[in-house]
Amino acid sequence: MDFIIILAKVIIFVAIINVWFFRFNKKTKYRGGDASSMKAEFANYGLPESMVYIIGGLKVISAFGLVLSIWFPQFALPAAAVMAILMVGAIIMHLRIKDDFIKSIPALLFLLLSLLIINYSFSIL
Repeated sequence: MDFIIILAKVIIFVAIINVWFFRFNKKTKYRGGDASSMKAEFANYGLPESMVYIIGGLKVISAFGLVLSIWFPQFALPAAAVMAILMVGAIIMHLRIKDDFIKSIPALLFLLLSLLIINYSFSIL
């Protein structure tokens, strides 16, 4: 089980870093609405540009917390909880603008992985 939890943490970390640093200004099939960048996606949700950086910062910090929790387990629960909350918010935003289900798949996957990490963290307390 430890391997699966470590893998979940690494998957979230790599994906979040990829999205927020390497694909920030690129169109993907998962962007909300018809957005071609992260800023345009947040605009589609009706959110101000400042939220791009607030949400992005929280996601990146949480992702780093998850990868750090491989060696420092005390970071796992708070990092996974913040990530789960952010992913619920992402799913709600996709639903709000009536995106196709496929656009919610990454957020749903990261939510499920975060919940797995949370569950595991409680089981080892």
